[in-house]
Amino acid sequence: MNEKELAKKVITEFETLEIPYFITGSMASMALSEPRYTNDIDIVADISHDKIMSLLTAFPSPEFYVAESAVREAVAQRFQFNIIHPESGLKVDVMIPADDDYDRLRMSRKVQLHVGKDVTGWFSSAEDVILKKLVFFQLGGSEKHLRDISGVLLVQGKKIDQDFLDHWAEKLGVSEELQLVRRKLSEREQ
Repeated sequence: MNEKELAKKVITEFETLEIPYFITGSMASMALSEPRYTNDIDIVADISHDKIMSLLTAFPSPEFYVAESAVREAVAQRFQFNIIHPESGLKVDVMIPADDDYDRLRMSRKVQLHVGKDVTGWFSSAEDVILKKLVFFQLGGSEKHLRDISGVLLVQGKKIDQDFLDHWAEKLGVSEELQLVRRKLSEREQ
């Protein structure tokens, strides 16, 4: 199983179970810009308690490893858990959205994009990919986040809502990081 096949499986199962979701992280930045290697899929999913057993059934052992206790705790604490495909080593990080204005807004702004030729799924908007990667860059300093942000900004160009980006970057405390990326892009263009 490769990452596109795993993404297809996740999309199919979450849609069948009527779990609101969107793919974010590296896979979303690749869908919005340029391909690069990733060994995991990040998905934000608003899973209710009554969907837990159906979700576990959709990803059966031994093909998948999903710890029921981790799922229950993640849903209760609004945290995250993993779905692992041991044979390939691929992992899905499933994040339960926070009960805050920004995560509710992100869920409402999701967009449909293609995963391969035959699957369409819900993805984080370009602006929200940028904002979350800015937050992760601020937390950990990984240059891969800046590369992903730059790629999305370059490929999406004028489609990016710069006012939305500026507003939420300020609210999320990542305005300096956003300006850093913009400066680097401006220097590269000169």
